[in-house]
Amino acid sequence: MKLNFKLKSFSELTITELYDILQLRSEVFVVEQDCVYQDIDGKDEKARHLFAYKNKELVAYARLFAPGDYFDDASIGRVVIKESERKYGYGHQLMEAANKAVETHFNTSKIHLSAQQYLIKFYNTHGYQEVGEGYLEDGIPHIGMEKSSPGTSKGGE
Repeated sequence: MKLNFKLKSFSELTITELYDILQLRSEVFVVEQDCVYQDIDGKDEKARHLFAYKNKELVAYARLFAPGDYFDDASIGRVVIKESERKYGYGHQLMEAANKAVETHFNTSKIHLSAQQYLIKFYNTHGYQEVGEGYLEDGIPHIGMEKSSPGTSKGGE
Protein backbone atom coordinates (compact mmCIF):
# COMPACT_ATOMS: atom_id res chain seq x y z
CA MET A 1 0.00 0.00 0.00
CA LYS A 2 1.29 3.43 -0.93
CA LEU A 3 0.95 5.90 1.93
CA ASN A 4 -0.39 9.41 1.32
CA PHE A 5 1.94 11.77 3.19
CA LYS A 6 0.99 15.20 4.51
CA LEU A 7 3.53 17.93 5.22
CA LYS A 8 2.52 20.69 7.62
CA SER A 9 4.06 23.42 9.72
CA PHE A 10 3.40 23.28 13.45
CA SER A 11 0.66 25.91 13.25
CA GLU A 12 -1.09 24.00 10.44
CA LEU A 13 -1.43 20.79 12.48
CA THR A 14 -4.86 20.06 13.85
CA ILE A 15 -5.14 19.25 17.55
CA THR A 16 -5.90 15.63 16.63
CA GLU A 17 -2.88 15.38 14.33
CA LEU A 18 -0.58 16.82 16.99
CA TYR A 19 -2.00 14.44 19.60
CA ASP A 20 -1.52 11.46 17.25
CA ILE A 21 2.07 12.52 16.48
CA LEU A 22 3.01 12.91 20.14
CA GLN A 23 1.30 9.64 21.00
CA LEU A 24 3.20 7.70 18.29
CA ARG A 25 6.53 9.27 19.26
CA SER A 26 5.94 8.41 22.92
CA GLU A 27 4.74 4.89 22.07
CA VAL A 28 7.93 4.09 20.17
CA PHE A 29 10.72 6.26 21.57
CA VAL A 30 9.71 6.17 25.25
CA VAL A 31 7.71 2.98 25.82
CA GLU A 32 8.93 0.50 23.15
CA GLN A 33 12.57 1.58 23.40
CA ASP A 34 12.34 1.92 27.19
CA CYS A 35 13.99 5.32 27.05
CA VAL A 36 13.03 8.01 29.50
CA TYR A 37 13.69 11.34 27.77
CA GLN A 38 12.00 14.64 27.04
CA ASP A 39 10.40 14.14 23.61
CA ILE A 40 8.63 17.50 23.72
CA ASP A 41 11.82 19.50 23.29
CA GLY A 42 10.66 22.91 22.08
CA LYS A 43 11.78 22.22 18.50
CA ASP A 44 8.43 21.15 17.04
CA GLU A 45 7.41 24.76 16.42
CA LYS A 46 10.28 25.23 13.94
CA ALA A 47 9.86 21.87 12.21
CA ARG A 48 7.84 20.73 9.24
CA HIS A 49 5.89 17.61 10.14
CA LEU A 50 5.65 14.78 7.61
CA PHE A 51 3.14 12.07 8.42
CA ALA A 52 0.77 9.48 7.01
CA TYR A 53 -2.34 7.70 8.22
CA LYS A 54 -3.56 4.23 7.33
CA ASN A 55 -7.18 3.48 8.18
CA LYS A 56 -7.36 6.59 10.40
CA GLU A 57 -4.31 5.48 12.41
CA LEU A 58 -1.04 7.41 12.28
CA VAL A 59 1.60 4.95 11.03
CA ALA A 60 4.52 7.09 9.82
CA TYR A 61 6.09 10.33 10.98
CA ALA A 62 9.25 12.45 10.71
CA ARG A 63 10.08 16.04 11.45
CA LEU A 64 12.10 18.15 9.05
CA PHE A 65 14.21 21.22 9.73
CA ALA A 66 15.49 23.93 7.41
CA PRO A 67 19.23 24.62 7.43
CA GLY A 68 20.15 26.42 10.64
CA ASP A 69 16.95 25.55 12.53
CA TYR A 70 18.50 22.55 14.31
CA PHE A 71 21.83 21.72 12.63
CA ASP A 72 23.81 23.82 10.16
CA ASP A 73 22.40 21.67 7.35
CA ALA A 74 18.79 20.68 6.79
CA SER A 75 17.88 17.72 8.96
CA ILE A 76 15.40 14.92 9.47
CA GLY A 77 14.55 13.55 12.90
CA ARG A 78 12.05 11.62 14.99
CA VAL A 79 11.73 9.13 12.11
CA VAL A 80 9.16 6.62 13.31
CA ILE A 81 6.91 3.85 11.99
CA LYS A 82 4.25 2.28 14.20
CA GLU A 83 5.60 -1.10 15.34
CA SER A 84 2.73 -3.15 13.89
CA GLU A 85 3.23 -1.49 10.46
CA ARG A 86 7.00 -1.92 9.97
CA LYS A 87 6.74 -5.07 7.86
CA TYR A 88 5.14 -3.15 4.97
CA GLY A 89 8.15 -1.05 3.92
CA TYR A 90 6.63 2.20 5.17
CA GLY A 91 10.01 3.29 6.54
CA HIS A 92 11.34 3.41 2.99
CA GLN A 93 8.30 5.38 1.80
CA LEU A 94 8.75 7.79 4.70
CA MET A 95 12.44 8.42 3.97
CA GLU A 96 11.80 8.88 0.25
CA ALA A 97 9.07 11.41 1.05
CA ALA A 98 11.24 13.13 3.69
CA ASN A 99 14.24 13.47 1.36
CA LYS A 100 12.02 14.84 -1.40
CA ALA A 101 10.28 17.28 0.97
CA VAL A 102 13.60 18.64 2.26
CA GLU A 103 14.91 19.09 -1.28
CA THR A 104 11.67 20.79 -2.41
CA HIS A 105 10.85 22.99 0.59
CA PHE A 106 14.36 23.88 1.77
CA ASN A 107 16.04 23.85 -1.66
CA THR A 108 18.94 21.67 -0.55
CA SER A 109 20.02 18.08 -0.96
CA LYS A 110 22.49 18.21 1.94
CA ILE A 111 20.67 16.58 4.85
CA HIS A 112 21.86 15.56 8.32
CA LEU A 113 20.32 13.05 10.68
CA SER A 114 21.19 11.44 13.98
CA ALA A 115 20.61 7.71 13.42
CA GLN A 116 20.26 4.91 15.88
CA GLN A 117 23.25 2.75 14.97
CA TYR A 118 21.24 -0.41 14.28
CA LEU A 119 19.57 1.51 11.40
CA ILE A 120 22.79 2.48 9.55
CA LYS A 121 22.16 0.09 6.63
CA PHE A 122 18.57 1.31 6.32
CA TYR A 123 19.75 4.92 5.98
CA ASN A 124 22.59 3.85 3.64
CA THR A 125 19.92 2.63 1.19
CA HIS A 126 18.57 6.20 1.13
CA GLY A 127 21.91 7.80 0.29
CA TYR A 128 23.19 8.57 3.80
CA GLN A 129 26.75 7.94 4.96
CA GLU A 130 28.12 7.89 8.49
CA VAL A 131 30.03 10.96 9.67
CA GLY A 132 32.11 11.23 12.82
CA GLU A 133 32.16 8.85 15.74
CA GLY A 134 29.24 7.08 17.35
CA TYR A 135 27.79 8.49 20.56
CA LEU A 136 25.16 7.76 23.16
CA GLU A 137 21.98 9.79 23.01
CA ASP A 138 19.52 9.09 25.82
CA GLY A 139 21.37 5.79 26.44
CA ILE A 140 20.97 4.57 22.84
CA PRO A 141 23.97 4.27 20.43
CA HIS A 142 23.65 6.85 17.61
CA ILE A 143 25.79 8.13 14.77
CA GLY A 144 25.61 11.24 12.62
CA MET A 145 24.74 10.59 8.98
CA GLU A 146 24.64 12.87 5.95
CA LYS A 147 23.22 12.81 2.47
CA SER A 148 24.68 15.31 0.07
CA SER A 149 23.59 14.52 -3.45
CA PRO A 150 20.13 14.16 -5.00
CA GLY A 151 18.91 10.97 -6.60
CA THR A 152 20.96 8.60 -4.47
CA SER A 153 18.02 6.82 -2.92
CA LYS A 154 18.05 3.09 -3.65
CA GLY A 155 15.34 2.11 -1.20
CA GLY A 156 12.30 0.08 -2.12
CA GLU A 157 9.53 -1.95 -0.59
